[in-house]
This record gives sequence, C-alpha cells and structure tokens, in this order.
Amino acid sequence: MRTLFSYRHPSLEREVLGIRFPNPIGLAAGFDKNGEVFREMAALGFGFVEVGTVTPKPQKGNAKPRLFRLKADEALINRMGFNNKGLENMLENLQRRGKRPVIGCNLGRNTLTSNEDAPADYLLMFRKLYRYADYFVVNVSCPNVGGVTALQNRESVMAILGGLFEFRKGQGEYRPLLLKISPDLGFEQIDAMVDIMMDTPLDGMVAVNTTTRRDNLNTPAQTIEEIGAGGLSGKPLTGRAVEVIRHINKRTEGRYPIIGAGGVMTPQDAQDMLDAGASLVQVYTGMVYGGPSFAGRICRYIRTHVSGLK
Repeated sequence: MRTLFSYRHPSLEREVLGIRFPNPIGLAAGFDKNGEVFREMAALGFGFVEVGTVTPKPQKGNAKPRLFRLKADEALINRMGFNNKGLENMLENLQRRGKRPVIGCNLGRNTLTSNEDAPADYLLMFRKLYRYADYFVVNVSCPNVGGVTALQNRESVMAILGGLFEFRKGQGEYRPLLLKISPDLGFEQIDAMVDIMMDTPLDGMVAVNTTTRRDNLNTPAQTIEEIGAGGLSGKPLTGRAVEVIRHINKRTEGRYPIIGAGGVMTPQDAQDMLDAGASLVQVYTGMVYGGPSFAGRICRYIRTHVSGLK
C-alpha cells in the first residue's frame, strides 16, 4: 500500500510541537478509535495518525443507525458517541513493537461520567498512555456525547488541564497537549479558549470538531430531519474551519501550532488551511469521498502545484 498510495519528499517534512512529521497531512481522530490500524493508515500516505477518541471504560456508543452520508453535500452526519474498547485495549495496541508513524491520542470522558468528575477520566488516560503517544488532544467539543460541549469554558477546561500539566512536570519525556474546539463557538468563546492556551503550558489547538449546524445544505430538509442529531462534517464545514484557524492564528500572532481539521475535501482545501495558519492538517470525511489515495494526492499537490517544483 505504501508503494501505491504514499508520496514522500523532503520538502513535505515539518517539525511541529518538537516532533518531526514526514508530511503535514494526518488522519483525524474517529477513524482508528482503538489504535488498531495506525500502521496501515500511515501506509496510505498519512504523515501522522490520531487514534481515539478513547475513554477509560469501554462503551458501545449511541444507538444505530448513527452514521449517514449526505452525498449531495459531500458530507457526513455522525452521532457515534465515543464508541471504543476502552483504555486498556488502547494501551495494549499502542504497546505493540515495530516501526510506527507519529501518533496522537485523542482523550474523552465516558458518557456516564459527570462533567464534575471528567478531570479524573482525562488524567487516568493521560497517565497510562503517556509513554505510548507522541502528542495528546483533550476533546471537549464532540457534540455526540451528552454534556461534553458544556466543558468548553475556562473553569472546566482548566480543571481538566491542571492535573495533566502537573503530571507532565514529573516525566522525563515531554508530550505536547492540545485542545480540540468546536466550530459552533462564537469568536468571543474561541478567544476564551485561546486565552487559556496563552496563559498555561497548553501547546496548541485542533480546529475544528464537527458542527451541529445544518445551514445551506443541498440534502432535502425532510431527510435532514429524519436523520436527526449528530455532528456534521465534510464540505459544508470547510469555510468555517478555515475562518476559525485564521482567527486563532491572528490572535496568537502565529506563535502556537494549530492542527487544522474539518472540511478538507480537496488538496486545495488543505493548502487553504496551511495558508490560514495551520501547521498541520487532518482529514477524515475527505478520505471517505476521495478514496485511499487522498493523502498522497494532497502531498503531491502541496509540493508541485503550490511550490512550483517538479
């Protein structure tokens, strides 16, 4: 698969978060929820793979059906609900020996964990998985687990991050921590999250998660109503994702790494995110519609069409 799909060139390499990436295109969280296929996905040309979202205890997620294609919009709606096999299974998979790609780990809380008790869930996973991932993402922005998005305020985020920062102080190796935010936040709320980043040892942001909005879709309104709740991803999210990235980059004067995610459906979309200030870019829905060669096509585009190199 590596021979067929990946595309490598020295000009694509990036050093971000103190980590060397072979290229800036990664697989977003939600695909390899249990850390089972990160080597295989890297062979498709991804420069890094973010596993998870993982929770301390295994959970089945929301009732099926819970994943829907909106072909007329090149979009997906999902309400998976952090379905995963839990922390111990993830730990076992990440401990497997052998050559592996750069791995990020996306952390969430169990559905039955209250927001007041959420810091303990995040700290437990961070402590146990610390040695086995290259960076970590605190996910407080998924709309598919009851109450999680309510954690997107300074008090709640600080309660979660405080324990993680304290634990990291005593470790011999440094693991970057990032915060993943929702596209549905207003700019004032986004600024509040950015302020946390600038006031603490938080290393960067992932922008953005899926959206609950349903504006200007080509899919009939009745179909959307029948599908019901869930996070929307894909082409309808492209403009908002770039807008949020540009805002964060401007607010921080480009001093913090941003992993751009949401609505990368073409190689040009990825380049637009990089131009807006993203250091790295993640895809998921774009691969669903674009096929297994999607990451390689983006890398080839970045090198040839933008730089003018041949």
